[in-house]
Amino acid sequence: MAALGEGECVPCKGSLAPLKGEPLGRLAAELKPGWQVIKEHHLEREFKFKDFREALTFTNRVGELAEEQGHHPDIYLSWGKVKVKIWTHKIDGLTESDFVLAAKVDRLSF
Repeated sequence: MAALGEGECVPCKGSLAPLKGEPLGRLAAELKPGWQVIKEHHLEREFKFKDFREALTFTNRVGELAEEQGHHPDIYLSWGKVKVKIWTHKIDGLTESDFVLAAKVDRLSF
């Protein structure tokens, strides 16, 4: 199996059921430490930076990635930190594409 970060986000047509149970745990184990699966609904991770400028730069990089992938997380920016929340809005839950995006976000952190 290819690494999650090498995959591509696949647009959800709304016909998928959200992932639950064991598949979530298996995919979460493939992510770098720091990601949390919250209530089997979304992924969440907080990234820390030395100052606002670094946090803003990272936020913009995540935004560019989201546009490339056609998959858009919620991003919360504050001084020295950025929180990223990912889920598939169309099904109000998690799909494999959410984990792919999370792995790609990890590749952006510095």
